[in-house]
Amino acid sequence: MTSLAQSLIEGARDGGYAIGAFNMHNVETTQALLAAAEQTDSPVFLQVGRAVIPHMGLRAAYEMTRRVVEESEAVNVIHLDHGSYEEVLEAIKLGFTSVMFDGAHLPFEENIKVTRRITDIAHEFGVIVEAELGRIPDADEAVNWEAYYTDVAEAERFVAETGVDTLAISVGIVHGVPSLTPEPLAVELISKIRDVVPVPLVLHGASGIPEDEVRDAIARGVHKMNADTDLRLAFRKGIEDVWTGRDEQFEVAMSRGRELMIEATKEKMRLYGCAGKARSFVQIPVAVARSW
Repeated sequence: MTSLAQSLIEGARDGGYAIGAFNMHNVETTQALLAAAEQTDSPVFLQVGRAVIPHMGLRAAYEMTRRVVEESEAVNVIHLDHGSYEEVLEAIKLGFTSVMFDGAHLPFEENIKVTRRITDIAHEFGVIVEAELGRIPDADEAVNWEAYYTDVAEAERFVAETGVDTLAISVGIVHGVPSLTPEPLAVELISKIRDVVPVPLVLHGASGIPEDEVRDAIARGVHKMNADTDLRLAFRKGIEDVWTGRDEQFEVAMSRGRELMIEATKEKMRLYGCAGKARSFVQIPVAVARSW
C-alpha cells in the first residue's frame, strides 16, 4: 500500500509542482506551518531538523509535532531532516513516515552501502527515504562549486543501487540566505540529473533563491523544496515588532511571530505550486476553526 508521503511526492511529480518542506522549532512554528497549509489547501512536510534535535531531543520533537498535528486538518507528513543512521532508526520506531539519511559526508561506496541498509529497513515499515549527493555549503562560505555539485553519473548509480525514494542534490544552493549575490542555480545540471534518475529530486536551502529560478528548478524535476531561513526570519520579525522599544507578554510576541510566519509560508506554497493540491489526496473540511 502506497503511503501518504509517497503519494504526495508522486503527485507533485505528476502535477509538475513541488511540495514545501519546512522546519518546525516549537509549538508556534509548527502551528504556523499547519495553518498556512490549511489556508492554502496545501500538503506540507513538517521537518524535524538539525537545530531542534539537540535542543529537545528527537522523541520530544516528534511528540510535540504530533500533538499539534492532531489539532489540524492539514494534509501533512512528519519528516526527519538530515538524520544520522541512529536517528533514522529511532525515527522509524517513533512513527515517522518519511526520513532523510544524510550520508553525503561518507565516501561514495560507503554512502551507497549504508543508505541501502537504511532503505531496506525503512521500506519494511512503509517509510520513504530521502538521501543526498553533493555538498551544500553554508551561506557566504567560499567554495569551489565544481567540487560541491552533484555528479550525474554518481547520482544515477546511487539511486539504482540504494532504492531511495527521493534524492537531494547540490546545484548551487546554500544553507541560509547569503548576504552577497547568490550563486545562480545550475539549472542545466538539474535537467541532466533528472534524465538519469527515476525518482523526484529535492532542493535544500531554498530560502533566498529568486522566484524565477525556483520555478525553473521545479520544471526541471525538483518536487520537494526545503526552506527554513526565510520563514524563521519572518517569525523573528514578529517578535521584534512586539518587543522593540517596549515590554510585552512573551505570548503576544510569539503570536505575532506566528502570524508573520503563516503569511511567509503561504507565499512559498503558492510559489511552489502546491497550493490547492491537498484536496487531491484527502477530503478536507471547507472551513476549520482554530484557537491558534
